[in-house]
Amino acid sequence: MRSYARVVAALAAVFYLVFGVWALVAPLSFAANIATYGEPNVHYLHDLGAFQIGIGVAALAGLFLADGLAAVLAGVSAGSIMHAVSHVVDVDLGGRGHDPYATGLIGLLTLVAFIGAVRSRAGRPTRVER
Repeated sequence: MRSYARVVAALAAVFYLVFGVWALVAPLSFAANIATYGEPNVHYLHDLGAFQIGIGVAALAGLFLADGLAAVLAGVSAGSIMHAVSHVVDVDLGGRGHDPYATGLIGLLTLVAFIGAVRSRAGRPTRVER
C-alpha cells in the first residue's frame, strides 16, 4: 500500500504542478481549455495557479521529506510565494496596495519555518523509508 500511496502522490504532484504553472503563466489559455465557466478573471486564475503549485510542491515534498511538517511548510511556502508573485504581476488589475506585501510576508514566514524545520532534522533521516 505504501508504494501505491507514493505513486499517487507523485502523480498528484505532476498534475497540480503542470496545471498550476499553466494557470499562472498562461491564464487565458488555461481558461479557454480547462476553466470554461464564462469570462475569465486573470487574477483569480493566477491565484488558482499559485495555490495549485503549492499543492504540487507539498505532494512532491511528502515523497522526499521524512518530516510531515516540513513537507506541509514546503507546499504552503511555495503557494504563498507564488500568490505574492500573482499580486505583484496583477498590481494593475486592482486589489489593495498592501496585498503584495502581505502575501509576500506570509510566503517569507513560511519559507523561514520550512528551512527551520529541515535544519532541526539535521543528522536525522531526511527521506521517507521506502
